[in-house]
Amino acid sequence: MGKFVVKKTNTGIKFDLKAGNGEVIATSEVYTTEAARKNGIESVKKNAPVAAVEDQTKEGYATEKNPKFEVYKDKAGEFRFRLKATNGQIIATGEGYKALAGCMNGIESVKKNAPDAEITEA
Repeated sequence: MGKFVVKKTNTGIKFDLKAGNGEVIATSEVYTTEAARKNGIESVKKNAPVAAVEDQTKEGYATEKNPKFEVYKDKAGEFRFRLKATNGQIIATGEGYKALAGCMNGIESVKKNAPDAEITEA
């Protein structure tokens, strides 16, 4: 089972969603308040399982409604995803993957692990 690991940073609080094997599968932005961080986790838990996948690496891709996972290529040519909430805000991002299949597996892992993930402090 996955877990949200909450960490304090120099500028606020963030969280990582880890899969059952301990790998980080998604990361949040840095929040300035504990309440905002809690809302961020709840938003990931609620939106991840129902989010559509918008593959922006394909020509002429279909634009999906929020909540959605956006798949894109970064400047280094790696595949990445970001999870957007119903309001369009980015609530979690994935690491860079060499292959599109790896990125899609990352999205599936977030969808599977987020809803029931426990919350722990780092």
